[in-house]
Amino acid sequence: MTRIKKKLIYIVLDGAADGLRENSSLSLASTPNMDEVAQESIGGLHYPVRKGVAPESDSAVFSLLGYDPERFYVGRGPVDALGVGLNMKDDYEVALRGNLASADFARGIIIDRRVGRDITTEEAMALLRGCKHLELGIYEGYARLKVGLKYRFAVVIGSRKYKLSDMISNTDPAYSKRGSISIALPDYSNNIVECTPINSDNRAVITAKLVNKFIDTLNLKLVDHPVNRRRIRMGKLPANTVILRDAGMKPKGIPKMKRYYRLSFIAIADMPTEIGIAKLLGMKVYKSPPMTGDFRRDCLSRVEYVLDASPHADAVYIHIKGPDIYGHDGDMEGKIKSLEEIDSYFIGPLLNRIDLDQYAILITMDHSTPPQERRHTDDPVPYILRLDNKYRDKFQVFSEYEVYKKGSLGILGSAWMMMPIIIKLLSAL
Repeated sequence: MTRIKKKLIYIVLDGAADGLRENSSLSLASTPNMDEVAQESIGGLHYPVRKGVAPESDSAVFSLLGYDPERFYVGRGPVDALGVGLNMKDDYEVALRGNLASADFARGIIIDRRVGRDITTEEAMALLRGCKHLELGIYEGYARLKVGLKYRFAVVIGSRKYKLSDMISNTDPAYSKRGSISIALPDYSNNIVECTPINSDNRAVITAKLVNKFIDTLNLKLVDHPVNRRRIRMGKLPANTVILRDAGMKPKGIPKMKRYYRLSFIAIADMPTEIGIAKLLGMKVYKSPPMTGDFRRDCLSRVEYVLDASPHADAVYIHIKGPDIYGHDGDMEGKIKSLEEIDSYFIGPLLNRIDLDQYAILITMDHSTPPQERRHTDDPVPYILRLDNKYRDKFQVFSEYEVYKKGSLGILGSAWMMMPIIIKLLSAL
């Protein structure tokens, strides 16, 4: 194993950055605890995947953990499938990430990609209870489905006779598939679209037809479901369709973290995506409860998870949700408040309970979600690393522009480049 002189607590703040704006959410938020960490840190910026790519969280997390997504990433479908406990067969199955969504079929549009974000996991499980195992009736096809959290699910679509391909398009209009990585689109149409093959390979043609048959089958099952009738009576949107993205085959050839970086990692995770990535990379998973809406309690419970995990590995990775949602909603005040709550209820209590002579702290983001844009952007994001008194960049506050102006670690072309730098610094203390 790599000999590092301090253990690492690796904190990722979901969508917390806004790009290189002087008046970003981070710069406007009152975050004395993160500012204290920054004042004792060195830092720089990184493009989570690469310049020009507005990443999804999954490919960004792969990169943040030191794996070049252009070389190793397998697609969000297989990662989410692994995260919810769906296994896959070589060649004859393909996995996709799914959302329950609301459609106006008469107008041919998706009204809301996430059913207004007010659907519960229990409602989703009731809606999809009869869909866990489906026969598709063409190409000896079938589907296995499992709900993740709220509107999210993973599905494995297979054939008993025909080999399949992940070279198929998304039906989620907000993301365009580029190889195994999906790109968040700055502008997109809400038109309902079918899955299409990306190339002329017959395997892709068959896979696209199976995907479309799966969607049609679910549409029929959801249209008059009791859960949807109840939601409509309550003035809520019905979850009457599904949208899919990020097809991928069974992952192969991904080196485990212990072999690749000779570090033992524990991931504290509640979302299927992070759980799936951690499993794929051979990281031990401490599964935390989903966020409840009581942000103080949620953050304080995650402090306990970090403290419980930290004696048992070289590094603990934790992904804190919150800021990203407000960025998507265009709610800057909400995003600022979310950052302030993370600072008060997670960063502050954590700092008060760890021995900083024994631990290094890394804080960064998986992507920018500026409220002005309401989407993920391709901006570089800041990272700060607190090591000891010898390593300081004279930051006054933790913000994108401050780290850009004063950071000694420059701008990295991709987040995966951080890991070798961090290991080298931790080994040299």
